Amino acid sequence: MMKREKLTGMQDVLSRPVVMGLLALFCCALWGSAFSCIKIGYRLFQISAGDTGSVILFAGLRFALAGIMVILAGSALQGRRLVPQRDDIAKIAKLCAFQTVFQYFFFYIGLAHASGVKSAIITGSNSLLTILMSSLVFRQEKLTPAKAAGCLLGFLGVAAANLTGGGMHQNASLLGEGFVFLSAVSYAFSSALIKRYSADSDPVLLSGWQFLAGGAVLAAGGLALGGSIRHASYPAAAMLLYLGFLSAAAYTVWGLLLKYNPVSRVSIYGFSNPVVGVVLSALLLGEGGQAFSARNVAALLLVSGGIFVVNHSAFAGGERRKDGMD
Repeated sequence: MMKREKLTGMQDVLSRPVVMGLLALFCCALWGSAFSCIKIGYRLFQISAGDTGSVILFAGLRFALAGIMVILAGSALQGRRLVPQRDDIAKIAKLCAFQTVFQYFFFYIGLAHASGVKSAIITGSNSLLTILMSSLVFRQEKLTPAKAAGCLLGFLGVAAANLTGGGMHQNASLLGEGFVFLSAVSYAFSSALIKRYSADSDPVLLSGWQFLAGGAVLAAGGLALGGSIRHASYPAAAMLLYLGFLSAAAYTVWGLLLKYNPVSRVSIYGFSNPVVGVVLSALLLGEGGQAFSARNVAALLLVSGGIFVVNHSAFAGGERRKDGMD
């Protein structure tokens, strides 16, 4: 009885527009900082773009650390050990594959071969892809004309950042920008899975164990490819700890928001993710010239505008939740 009252209280709090909005912006600010911080991490650990094994190992260590953080913090906050049950294993395996292994295999390699600015703009499309995945594949909500128009607007922004009058920009590549986009596709698939699984499972438990398992898989893959961490230092270790915290905090809170709110009402705040990513890439990576070029400013506005338009009607209350909660 007390457990149900506790869950109902959490639902009431996390479904309040102001609370949901602030927490969603907090998550997006953390994610937005990842573009520049990962690149700084490459420099601190002296990992070159071509050293794929070390890139993947770096990712694996981050997410294994994030998983441990989530499991320990979740266990302490809930007053019980977060141990997966038999019914959780398959869910954790699927989330591990799409949310961590596939998404960050593509993301870490892509980011090593693309600028932080372009990566932030392209990754902004993950909110749009999430809506399309949720609507067309998982049938969790309807694809309205407004959402379709917003998606088109956002994808035009991604194209604007990477195309010239003669076709693909000369600095764009499949291994760079292409892999970053594939990472966004994997993210969209995992978001729909989180929405489905969190209906009857603890999203904190799922998040922690899928991070730990996914981190172990990535680390093993990185070692198999000959990767190593040879240049550790206190600043490098601090950056790795921050990246682990970033994932632990953002994905856990985001999973809880998706549990108690429609995907559209949460995803509307994703417009801030590419904005934070571009600004921090300019400030921390010295990519100001690229960040504030007319082409990329226009692309950022299109992507952010598309994310806002695609979710505005749902956020304003025009779309009711399928689970009956308002």
